[in-house]
Amino acid sequence: MPNQLHGKRIAILATNGVEQVEMTEPRKALDEAGAKTELVSPAKGKLQAWRHMEKGDQFPVDVELSAADANNYDALVLPGGVANPDQLRMLPHAVEFVRNFFEHDKPVGAICHAPWMLIEAGAVRGRTVTSWPSLQTDLKNAGAKWVDREVVEDNGLVTSRKPDDLPAFNRKIVELFSHTARREREPQHVGPARINHRS
Repeated sequence: MPNQLHGKRIAILATNGVEQVEMTEPRKALDEAGAKTELVSPAKGKLQAWRHMEKGDQFPVDVELSAADANNYDALVLPGGVANPDQLRMLPHAVEFVRNFFEHDKPVGAICHAPWMLIEAGAVRGRTVTSWPSLQTDLKNAGAKWVDREVVEDNGLVTSRKPDDLPAFNRKIVELFSHTARREREPQHVGPARINHRS
């Protein structure tokens, strides 16, 4: 349905080192469904994407992170790539930007290494999630239930493991983001994660 997401404004938070296909393919699927997507980044002007271990293309930044307001968006996509979320989780403004979506009960999609950002935002406790396999211990330590599936949706959070899962991930985020109203639940405070990260 080409207009399934008409009127929806969706942020894609990424920086240098993002896995290119995990940014471009979800964006394409959302755009084709009628959404207005914006690349939010701390990178100045353009960000450098990667294709696994090699440099990929550069992409223009639509909104600098310092000027981004989560209240202006209906949903959030967090692409992976090892360097991308590892840099973002060290930026308080980026962590707060992500946390705001959970505090206001807005849907979020995260793939591959991106759940590192969910941990930092204190948003995985009690949720069932998946990710790139190397993150499973971090996610379990942060209170999540980790499963090995191509796509998992738990109370407005969609997670997937890797680029091979993108078709399922894209279908699920389009479906979830198209919902005009989420089911009611008790409001909850989303706090900082209580685990230590080591390089």
